[in-house]
Amino acid sequence: MSQQFPFSAVTGQAEFKKALILTAINPAIGGVLISGPRGCAKSTLARALSDVLPSTHNKPVFVNLPLGASEDRVLGTLDLQRVLNEKQVTLKEGLLAKAHEGVLYVDEVNLLNDGLVDILLDVAASGVNRIERDGISHEHPASFMLLGTMNPDEGELRPQLQDRFGLAVELNDTLSIEQRVEIVERREAFDQNNQEFSLQWSAEQQGLKNKIKIAKEVIPSISCSTHIKTEIAKRCHDAGVDGLRGDITMYRAALAHCAWAKRSTIEVEDLNAVQELVLSHRRKNNVANSSVPPNNQSPPNFKAPDKQSSGQNSPTDHLDHRADSKHEETQETDSGSWGSMSAQLQVTESLAGDKKIIPLLKSTSSADNFMNYVSEIASKVKGNTSAGPRAGERNKRKISWYQTVLNNPFKWPPQDIKWKKDNQGLSRVHLVLIDTSASTLSANQFSKAKGLILEIAKQAYLKREQLAIVSFGNEMVSEIMPKLQAPKNIENLLNELSAGGGTPMRQVLQSTKSKIQHWKRTQPNLLVRNYLITDGRTTDSMQGIKLDDETVVVDIEQGNIKRGRCQEIAQTINAGYFNLAQAF
Repeated sequence: MSQQFPFSAVTGQAEFKKALILTAINPAIGGVLISGPRGCAKSTLARALSDVLPSTHNKPVFVNLPLGASEDRVLGTLDLQRVLNEKQVTLKEGLLAKAHEGVLYVDEVNLLNDGLVDILLDVAASGVNRIERDGISHEHPASFMLLGTMNPDEGELRPQLQDRFGLAVELNDTLSIEQRVEIVERREAFDQNNQEFSLQWSAEQQGLKNKIKIAKEVIPSISCSTHIKTEIAKRCHDAGVDGLRGDITMYRAALAHCAWAKRSTIEVEDLNAVQELVLSHRRKNNVANSSVPPNNQSPPNFKAPDKQSSGQNSPTDHLDHRADSKHEETQETDSGSWGSMSAQLQVTESLAGDKKIIPLLKSTSSADNFMNYVSEIASKVKGNTSAGPRAGERNKRKISWYQTVLNNPFKWPPQDIKWKKDNQGLSRVHLVLIDTSASTLSANQFSKAKGLILEIAKQAYLKREQLAIVSFGNEMVSEIMPKLQAPKNIENLLNELSAGGGTPMRQVLQSTKSKIQHWKRTQPNLLVRNYLITDGRTTDSMQGIKLDDETVVVDIEQGNIKRGRCQEIAQTINAGYFNLAQAF
């Protein structure tokens, strides 16, 4: 095993270190999500943690889960060699078993299949991996620290999965000159002679390991007053946290911090120390920070035991992407300039029952592709189920080894291959791009556009399809709602959406293309239908912009004076065209 850079020797990133140590003390916290750009020591610290974890193993356990790992590889599957040689149906352990009492590390967790992430979080929370598959009923201990890192520039993690991580840290690469020099010097010293460098830090490493072990042992004896429990509930309530997972996690994190500080009773300073780690990824966007300020200074004991400074990293907001500063805000109409107008609200106008919008809600090319795929699969099912797939399909289906071995007892290679059913199927996302520039306020256009989104949401709900909403206006692109299968309170969300400023249309199309590419990296069979709802009043050029998925431009422009640019935009980006004004 290659030598790891010592945990205690890493400069800075105090909040990150605190989150890792707290979770090492109390694994019931449920894992750590680390978000930040490249070069922030995410991987270095994650790998180094295994060296200071108390373990019964002779050497540190660090298991890296690759993005392309299958469910069989992660959970465990049938041991074919023992079945054939010893005629025993036994389990071949997966990555979860190997990670027991160690660290399970997932780099770019936002690109991992959502179903696999759900499994990992469930096992991390319970400490037990239960397997019911391939004729096997088995369970084994799987107590590990789950660490997930991600770069927000490559796509966000679904909010439902973010909440499942106990703690979250958002890093940046803001370091002082002194810290930069120190990092370079230590890295060079480690690369030249890693054994000697590690030996210099061995005392600090062992001290940290012993302190974590002692803190783990005293957790059962720590008490918590009713006042502190009430304070936890108040802070989570004030942050607008959904459910009770945040309350439970804050209690467990405060418990770990109290044990680390060698106290027997949880105090307010323990809550202050863990509050942002627990709430940063759970706090609602429209809820201000709690009146109780986060503890900006880490406890002295969390700092590496030397002269280094432990700089704090202030969270940054990745939800909004500012438009190019060169973009001109020249949204002119017959009534003057809309660009200087402050954001305004318009309530959603119901379009229910209007049959003229039905053609818009029906897909064309994607629907045809979907039906062709279904027909092709159906024809295969009617034939010989044991027959292998055609050459072009071999990479899409996998062998069911359990059924194959049962049908070919003691024969190798087997003559009759059984194939697993494709349970991924195809799913659809309706991606709505809503123009929220000031010009859409004219003639109640914005209100009608919201009504159209409400109808799209209803149709998506009835078909059990997903919906995502992105707004572009006021010189920024914002994700209003991530892709969800059954949106709740969609009308309230739309009513709170305001319009103002200019129209960064080119930017929203470019970011949409990147968003779809990210979705399809984790779900290759995904079908996306884009609705670009706009009045077309933008100075941006659409030349060179093309979305690969089915797209329709919905023209909401109304009034006596019309520019009629939406048809031109649709033609330029190779999209369909629908005039909403004709529905009234």
